[in-house]
Amino acid sequence: MNSDLSMDLRRALAALPVRQRATLVLRHWEDLPVHEVARLLRCTEGTVKSQSAKALTALRTMIGTDQLLEGYQ
Repeated sequence: MNSDLSMDLRRALAALPVRQRATLVLRHWEDLPVHEVARLLRCTEGTVKSQSAKALTALRTMIGTDQLLEGYQ
């Protein structure tokens, strides 16, 4: 991942609502299972799934899918 994309990703993560950011970080960066994230955040598994989906959609909108894909080539 190039440094520009990395900075864009950090800015986009910081712009997310706290719960979406926490869910995304725990789920995808820490690689915790849904039930563990739900336990840690004291919410339902459905909430973890929906907040993760909303966060990923927001990141794609803020950063752009094309730019994300280019960062992995």
